[in-house]
Amino acid sequence: MPKTAIIIGAGPAGLTAGLEFLRRSDVRPIILESSDSIGGISRTVRYKGYRMDIGGHRFFSKSDRVMNWWMELMPPQAGQNAGAAISYQNKSRTLPTETTTTAPDPATEDLVMLIRPRKSRIYYLRRFFDYPITLTVDTLSKLGLTRTARVGLSYIASHLKQIKPEKSLEDFLINRFGRQLYLTFFKSYTEKVWGMPCHEISAEWGAQRIKGLSLTTAVMHFLKKAFQKKPDGIAQKGTETSLIEQFMYPKFGPGQLWEHVADLIQQKGGEIRIGWRVDKVHCEGNRIVSVEAVNAQGERQTLQGDYFFSTMPVRELINAMDADVPADVREVSNGLQYRDFITVGLLANKLRVKEPDGGLLKDTWIYIQEPDVLLGRLQIFNNWSPYMLPDPDKVWIGLEYFCYDTDELWKMPDDELRAFAISEVEKIGILNAEDVTDGHVVRVPKTYPAYFGTYDRFDEIRRFTDGFENLFLVGRNGMHKYNNQDHSMLTAMTAVDNIIAGNLDKAILWEINTEQEYHEEKK
Repeated sequence: MPKTAIIIGAGPAGLTAGLEFLRRSDVRPIILESSDSIGGISRTVRYKGYRMDIGGHRFFSKSDRVMNWWMELMPPQAGQNAGAAISYQNKSRTLPTETTTTAPDPATEDLVMLIRPRKSRIYYLRRFFDYPITLTVDTLSKLGLTRTARVGLSYIASHLKQIKPEKSLEDFLINRFGRQLYLTFFKSYTEKVWGMPCHEISAEWGAQRIKGLSLTTAVMHFLKKAFQKKPDGIAQKGTETSLIEQFMYPKFGPGQLWEHVADLIQQKGGEIRIGWRVDKVHCEGNRIVSVEAVNAQGERQTLQGDYFFSTMPVRELINAMDADVPADVREVSNGLQYRDFITVGLLANKLRVKEPDGGLLKDTWIYIQEPDVLLGRLQIFNNWSPYMLPDPDKVWIGLEYFCYDTDELWKMPDDELRAFAISEVEKIGILNAEDVTDGHVVRVPKTYPAYFGTYDRFDEIRRFTDGFENLFLVGRNGMHKYNNQDHSMLTAMTAVDNIIAGNLDKAILWEINTEQEYHEEKK
């Protein structure tokens, strides 16, 4: 008899699991999504014909499996070489690249990946610095002689005497960049993101996100780039993720791919139920037997299944379970913290800052290191894809703020928040307020699972949830790990692999990390 997988959440992990089941097994997925949209934080927000990428999503991975999965669904646009150096051979049949819907969106009729150049910079002292930081003549001249001397001496000192053990993110960054460079280019932005001092954040965040990056690797990459031709493809397996030169990007933003995946799931017999929030998880012994979900109208439904995938925040999952949850597990769960996220989209006639040739800045995003504003990062949607805006003569940017949902910033009315955001970018010289013609505010709760609070005891939760043989925690919030999109997908793929193979061990899922050599390459 065919089996059923109940999947909580229609983000990258949940949708990947759903499609993998349908491609490779007779397990039928039912996906429950609490919001009114597909893709989680990888969705594309539409506003008056303009598109916003929430958080910015580069489609690049060191996992050949993920890269091929993306390109099967959305091949590179004709004339753009994605590179032949992708060796993973997917043994399942190739997915179709067309989709049929009753009311087609132009964004789903042109299913291609663009190959985009990567450019990110740091904005500090009202000037632009390369990111990752490299001690080039340009950087040194902008820093000035005194500050440059301090950077050099502190970098040498950090290598002569490493901080051991690395207990905090501050320790992690100082060991790799030196104290002065850490204070100059890392501290302010990082504390904007997390809302607390770096010395109170676990060093595991650095290991998760930037394990292979240091000043030495950045400089070596710069020198290597100066003497080598540009890569002719997207495969950059030997390059630290933060140093890649180019990446793939769906023509109409990340949501275009995930909306296509959702269409395929439904065409192949799976279900996606939008607007249904899971608030009860029923357990019997060491198994999950059913979940209950409620919609905005207060209607309820109960769904039974054989396998259960959770991408919902861990704290909400534990609170929903009717099992005998140990007191220490509940304590850890309730102590987990999250950072919330706001993007303010601004439509402008022009920016005040320009490239040396007078053209639009070429960055996809810019890290705002200036301590006198709350603004953390700035995206230029024009540079992700020219198809993100209907008027190429306009500049469409996203201003990113990190906060808690209890903060005044989060509660601020949209009109006030737009005005506040405009005043901040005007203050630091990015644009003039009179050049802004429109704006849109998007709030995303629980975007960043935090590496503080009770996170240092997370293994207590893991041991408890892993004890349910048919429950699989996948994705960023599902595992309370700051996963990239590809790593969230890999957790889902690996869980499906295990189920098909009859192996319900969860250990391999927790080993999937941001910069590790992925499991299929290890094999």
